[in-house]
Parts: sequence; C-alpha cells; structure tokens
Amino acid sequence: MIYTSISSPESSPQPTLFIPHGAGPCFFMQLSLREDLDPAAHLAAGEVLASLRDEGVLIVGNGMSFHNMRGYGDSRNTAPSEAFDDWLARAVAAETDRRHAALSDWTQAPHAYQCHPPGDEEHLIPLLVAAGAAREDRGYKINSEQVLKAQLSAFRFD
Repeated sequence: MIYTSISSPESSPQPTLFIPHGAGPCFFMQLSLREDLDPAAHLAAGEVLASLRDEGVLIVGNGMSFHNMRGYGDSRNTAPSEAFDDWLARAVAAETDRRHAALSDWTQAPHAYQCHPPGDEEHLIPLLVAAGAAREDRGYKINSEQVLKAQLSAFRFD
C-alpha cells in the first residue's frame, strides 16, 4: 500500500494511518507530497507508481474533496461544494488525457478556492497521485455525503 500525506520540516506530523487490530501482516510506504503541491508533478508521481498496481500494491490517496475549515457548517458553502464535487466526479471519470488536463488545472474548477483555499489543497492533491497511478482506469464515486453543510466524496479507480 502506498499512502500519501504531506509533511515538511516546519509542520507537525499529521496522523496518516490506522491499521485495525487483527488485520494481518501489512506493509506500508508513506509518500510525502511535494512542498509546491504542483498538480502535474503529483499526477506524474502516480504514473511512476502505476506499475506497482500490477504487483498487487494498493495505492491510497488520502484526503478530502472539500477542505475549507472556515466553511464547514456554513450553508453558503453547500452549493459551491456540490458544484466542485460534480466537477471533480466528471474529471475523475474522464478518459486519461482529459482527466489529467482537468486535474492539472483544478484551480479553474467551479469554486475551487472556496472548497480548497490556497494552502489547503494538500487535502486534494493525494487524489491526483491516485489518478496518475490509475493509467487508463476511469475513476468513480464510491461515497458521497454532506458533512457540516459541505459535500464530500470518495473516489476509486479499478
């Protein structure tokens, strides 16, 4: 399993992994995000990891489709989070070239900075690593719900 998270010398460690008791032998490798959070670079990192999927390695991009801490609980963010979530679902489900183009330019999505204010995009970028590793596999939504008046979704690539 490859697990993405962000860390830097200035940041405190964030909890990134939970292994349920009795889960059996599991081996994990954590991949830190680039400090510049460059979307294209993270898609490319996923492409480098893609061949590991052929060996049975599960690649997990842990993050959130909405991460505006000041926006949670505020109904003014419901419609914008839904619009961003709809865009993200379409981008993830697109064929590879269109998916990479859309995700590389995610800041142009509807309400992008309202859903991921500058500096909080590290919660979205792990999805790009997973999307890069997906090769031609299209993504799809596996869970979606409103949490504190914001739309949150999880995606999967088979």
